[in-house]
Amino acid sequence: MRTAAAALSAGVWIAVSGAAVAQEIPYAVVAAPPAGESDCPGGLCQAGALTGLFEALAATEAGQRTRPVHILQIGDSHTIGDRITGKLRADLQARFGAAGRGVLPPGAPYDSYAPLQVRMAAAGWSAENPSLQSAAGTPSPRVGLAGMRATGGEGALIGFELDPGAEASVVGICGRARGGGAGLSVEAGGLGRGLDFNGATPDQEVCHELALPGPTASVRLIPLERGVVMDSVMLSGAKPGVMVSSLGVIGTTLRDLASRDEAIAAAELALWRPGLIVLAFGTNEGFDDALDGRAYEALLRDQIARMRRLAPAASLMLLGAPDALRSGEPGGCSADGRRRPPPSLAVVRDVQRRVAADMGVAFWDWQGRMGGACSADRLALRDAPLMRGDRVHFTSEGADWIGGVLSRDLLAAYDGWKAARVAAGGPN
Repeated sequence: MRTAAAALSAGVWIAVSGAAVAQEIPYAVVAAPPAGESDCPGGLCQAGALTGLFEALAATEAGQRTRPVHILQIGDSHTIGDRITGKLRADLQARFGAAGRGVLPPGAPYDSYAPLQVRMAAAGWSAENPSLQSAAGTPSPRVGLAGMRATGGEGALIGFELDPGAEASVVGICGRARGGGAGLSVEAGGLGRGLDFNGATPDQEVCHELALPGPTASVRLIPLERGVVMDSVMLSGAKPGVMVSSLGVIGTTLRDLASRDEAIAAAELALWRPGLIVLAFGTNEGFDDALDGRAYEALLRDQIARMRRLAPAASLMLLGAPDALRSGEPGGCSADGRRRPPPSLAVVRDVQRRVAADMGVAFWDWQGRMGGACSADRLALRDAPLMRGDRVHFTSEGADWIGGVLSRDLLAAYDGWKAARVAAGGPN
């Protein structure tokens, strides 16, 4: 049976592998401007809120930790593109060690999806991406923190091919059964293991963590019998170092995070054990001219409290909304005078900064580190543009640059924390 499953796996992978893509990341030196000035020291306010993360990193450096330090970023298109988080991942793994690729959605959320360190291909799975939430709310299928779900039955396959250094030693899967039976077979490292996703009650979320015989670069998931509804996949190196996960949805807002199913999110976070949760929302709210600042503040407070309730051991950090401009606005701040920031964007940043300070959450001043007001236009007009023509999204080079600014600010705060600890008589 295992031989037959392996043959099926190989055959389906060959059939779909032409669609499997991954970003090529040379991380060449970019002739980019220095980071902009910020009211936050080194771009990061309330760095003390990251003490739990810093303690985990220090234990990793001292050889006293045996499992990954997991950083989980949840957000919009800036996050799902994985280029900014990819640079953060590369920098932190270069210093602390690579501990796996992290959490991925159960399939490609859009056609050109190209996460770093891994290629993904699927056949026979039915993917569902819920509608984005309006202010009044919209009915949506149950999904977890990846923001989508995939249903697979007999003959389906999803495969992951990992880059050298990102091999998986543990596979974690969260989902629900479609009926009695094993539900899903994991084929990796010479192992073929059926997993039962039937919970104690119908439609209950079940998460499995499966240790592989050794590190492997190839993982196949094959539905068995009636199959499974899958919400997320974790590919962990299960060793000391850093694992950075990036879960985003194009066009999403904090309302969409609020709509993620509570039971699924709780089960996922219990499996993933993040040391830091980064919330990277705000751009899309900023383009909503009807945004209610008070309602947005209440929502942000609720979601911070929710993350603390579901993942009490995790540090929290908000990425303040970056600079972005709307086209067709005469008298704007852009060089051509036709672009300006949408008014709600300043409201979003003000709320984020105040709530983070009040609730003891770290806050990274993304707009300030980009160069301040209208920096999106200046970065787009460089000889080698760092922003796209829409003045909202970064080019690949720009994402590498701003991701590097974020990682340097985070590491500078960590080094400052270590120095203060040593000065107070703590361990080096």
